[in-house]
Amino acid sequence: MTLKKTTKLLLLFLTTIILSCNSTKKTAEANAEKKAMLAKKEKADKLKKQQIQPYSKVITKDAKTDQGLFKIHTIDDKYLYEIPDSLFGREMLMVTRIAKTASGLGFGGGKENTQVLRWQVKDKKVLLRVVSNKVVANPSLPVHEAVVNSNFEPVLYTFPIKAFSKDSTATVIDVTNLYKKDVNSLGLSVSTKKQYKVTRLDDSKSFIESIKSYPLNIEARHVKTYYSGNPPSNSSTGTISVEMNNSMILLPKTPMKRRYFDKRVGWFTSSQIDYGLEAQKSKKVTYLDRWKLEVKDEDIEKFKRGELVEPKKQIVYYIDRATPVKWRKYIKQGIEDWQAAFEAAGFKNAIIAKDPPSVEEDPEWTPEDVRYSVVRYLASPIPNANGPHVSDPRSGEILESDINWYHNVMSLVNGWFFTQTAAVNKDAQNSEFTDEVMGELIRFVSSHEVGHTLGLPHNMGSSSAYKVEDLRDPEFTKKYGTAPSIMDYARFNYIAQPEDVGVSLFPNIGVYDKYAIAWGYKPILDKTAEEEKETLDSWIMAHDGDPLYRFGKQQRETIDPSSQTEDLGDDAVLASTYGIKNLKRVVPNLIDWTTKNTSDYEDLKTMYSHVFSQFKRYMGHVSSNIGGIYENYKTADQEGAVYSHVDKNRQKESLLFINDQLFETPKWLISAEINDKIQSSGIIERINGAQTKTLNSILSTSRLKRMIENESLNGNNAYKLTTMMRDLRNGIWKELNSGKNVDTYKRNLQREHINRLAYLMNSKSSSDINAISRAELTTLRSLIRSRIGSRNAITNIHLRDMVEQINQILDPK
Repeated sequence: MTLKKTTKLLLLFLTTIILSCNSTKKTAEANAEKKAMLAKKEKADKLKKQQIQPYSKVITKDAKTDQGLFKIHTIDDKYLYEIPDSLFGREMLMVTRIAKTASGLGFGGGKENTQVLRWQVKDKKVLLRVVSNKVVANPSLPVHEAVVNSNFEPVLYTFPIKAFSKDSTATVIDVTNLYKKDVNSLGLSVSTKKQYKVTRLDDSKSFIESIKSYPLNIEARHVKTYYSGNPPSNSSTGTISVEMNNSMILLPKTPMKRRYFDKRVGWFTSSQIDYGLEAQKSKKVTYLDRWKLEVKDEDIEKFKRGELVEPKKQIVYYIDRATPVKWRKYIKQGIEDWQAAFEAAGFKNAIIAKDPPSVEEDPEWTPEDVRYSVVRYLASPIPNANGPHVSDPRSGEILESDINWYHNVMSLVNGWFFTQTAAVNKDAQNSEFTDEVMGELIRFVSSHEVGHTLGLPHNMGSSSAYKVEDLRDPEFTKKYGTAPSIMDYARFNYIAQPEDVGVSLFPNIGVYDKYAIAWGYKPILDKTAEEEKETLDSWIMAHDGDPLYRFGKQQRETIDPSSQTEDLGDDAVLASTYGIKNLKRVVPNLIDWTTKNTSDYEDLKTMYSHVFSQFKRYMGHVSSNIGGIYENYKTADQEGAVYSHVDKNRQKESLLFINDQLFETPKWLISAEINDKIQSSGIIERINGAQTKTLNSILSTSRLKRMIENESLNGNNAYKLTTMMRDLRNGIWKELNSGKNVDTYKRNLQREHINRLAYLMNSKSSSDINAISRAELTTLRSLIRSRIGSRNAITNIHLRDMVEQINQILDPK
């Protein structure tokens, strides 16, 4: 090939490359231009969507509209609120509950969060703000400005305005993402998420179930699925799914007049920090949660004369349509039993029970409507019932309450009634009761739960007002029931003996209940909340020192033995002695009373467990006296101490009872005939579990510290810790002095005693507890060494082992 031809070919190749590059460049430029145009169009479309549109463009013909507090429009999977201008700025209470839950994650109806919200328009957006009512001051005071400045309302969510109503009196926003996304305060609480190691929301498995509007509230239900590192059930999925219910309730424009709290009368409360008070520090004000009961204007003179009057608005409870027909009348009776208490407050027919209208009579009626309080019947295996309420945090006014009635609550009262009364009551000598008996038990539970919805907490100190022997008296019990308050856990009369013919076995609306309702609800006319205090105090002082009118709070750790759950009477040792006598009558009859020819032994197993649990309750009632301190609320104008130690002799008597009834093996509870029908093994563990629980409770660090303090304050009048340790040793190691062999149950108990002393000796209590525990182990070692050799082989093996264990504890090297 010539040079000329080569040059021509090279030029042609270079030209082709250049043309190709130019073509590629033009294509890239064209693509970039096209991409930019598309982005510009998307941005324009997005801006167009964000702009406020004509109403008809947003609320199309496809929209389904629900009328209520707000209009709610549903279009495909989108939900839009149409908020009237009159409701912007109004305070609304948002209550977040778990409506349906996975196994292991509580139960439906559990409250996760409560907050006050306010809708606000700002520019082209609607803000949902969180309102705090915890810190306040009168607007007329200079300090109010400082309170406002330190109480800025955070923004929970923002919504672009989509449209205005045709008459321009309402604003339309899209709220879909408020319920679809993970908004902390509307889903699982932060603490629940932490417990189950929740990382994030799974959007693909979260959706809105429904949003419905009612005249005073909006109810949203949405399913949330969270990724979880520690799900309580269905662990293979790695997620938790729950159905949340958010109730948004319009609060009254003008808050109800408060009634201030006094801890001498038990009550559920709300509170605020009020910086406007004339005090030299910020002061917390606490007021009652209660229904708004007012005297009608035309009845004021009658009320002043002491005549009973009907309130302007009654408290009405509807019975859920799902409730079995045969139980409805008993639930209603339990509700209306409270009428007697409201009569003490000056009102008649203040609380009534009704059947809801049928679907034909009112297809719109629903328990979700906040205007209706309902006893909701839930088909659930949960053996419980509860009575929560929703109250206005500004005033304490109860706006609505739904009692959750789980079907299996019947199994709970069945076990209590059988165990506590079968020894003296033929109606209870069967694992399945007649409808009439079960109906009365349902009535009792209904009354108790309604009491909570009226504002009353548990009064665990009530039952100690009655003398034990009075609870064996038919005349006394028929008049006064088992306790002065049905709000105590004074279940059924386990003290009554077979010879106490005609004695009443049930609690009822008692003296305290009537007093508390009158104290909380009786109108004090023409006085401010502050001015009422003097009158309220005088009502309390009228019963100063009378145990029937005492309130004793519920305790996590029982420090005050006169304010315990599940107990009766003023003397735990005597009451439990009677209770155990009855259990000893029940156990030999368990097989006959719980089985039929064709039945299996499930009822026998259940009732035997109930008997065992009841026995353990008695041990707890008695042992709480050791190191116990009574708490009796008083104000400065009342005589006597608020806190006082349990008498030395009663503490000593209580430990003697535990030694005799529990640490001396309770062989009457051990039945080979029952055991071989309900379990392959386990009786040793049952006995050991009961003994260990009580032993560790008696030797709890907090109890021992109280005993040391009692001795430091009261000297020889106190039950000294060293004396208690000696008395305990004499009971648990009784065989060392008696020369008897040690059985399996006692050997286990003795091991647990040494283990507990070792724990106390090595604890970081920095008190006499360490030294006394070490001294007790040293004494025990010497005592055991001196007694080895005169017993059977297993006892001697056990005692030598105990010495070796103590050696290792005292000298680990």
